[in-house]
Amino acid sequence: MKKFLLPLLFLLLFIFESLFVQFLPADLFGAQKILVPRFLIISIFFLTVYGSAKHGIVYGLIFGLLFDIVFTEILGIYLFLYPFIAFIVLKIMKVLQVNLLITSIVSLIGVALLEIAVFEMNTLIGITAMNFTSFLNMRLIPTLLLNAIFLIIAAYPLKRQFEKFAENLRAD
Repeated sequence: MKKFLLPLLFLLLFIFESLFVQFLPADLFGAQKILVPRFLIISIFFLTVYGSAKHGIVYGLIFGLLFDIVFTEILGIYLFLYPFIAFIVLKIMKVLQVNLLITSIVSLIGVALLEIAVFEMNTLIGITAMNFTSFLNMRLIPTLLLNAIFLIIAAYPLKRQFEKFAENLRAD
């Protein structure tokens, strides 16, 4: 039964992200702000740091592909970026002290890297005509604030869950 808890958690976070967008009032922070919940990738970062790097990157691949299939017109952007940025976060955390505050800050940096990479790819292929300053004010900063609030609420439970997962892996 415990083998299904981790995929179930990630699947629930995947679904919750889209529900969160649907039920969040559009004019809550102003009509021009775009809030993008990145709860799933933050959880993948925490799994990579506190649980298993291999599992984190594999779940990044799986849910990156799922994200591409469900939400984007172009397959491969999230399929590549989820595991790649999880790997970058892992390498940064090997240099820094692993504690909850540092992991949360590095996770927000990972979210920023993801958002900027997706924006640049969309600009490159002509899906968006927004300039970088507008992107920064309308999407990146509100997204980082929303995900920082999520981290304040969920960082400790995620850390505990993935540490238990790592202990179970070592025991098996």
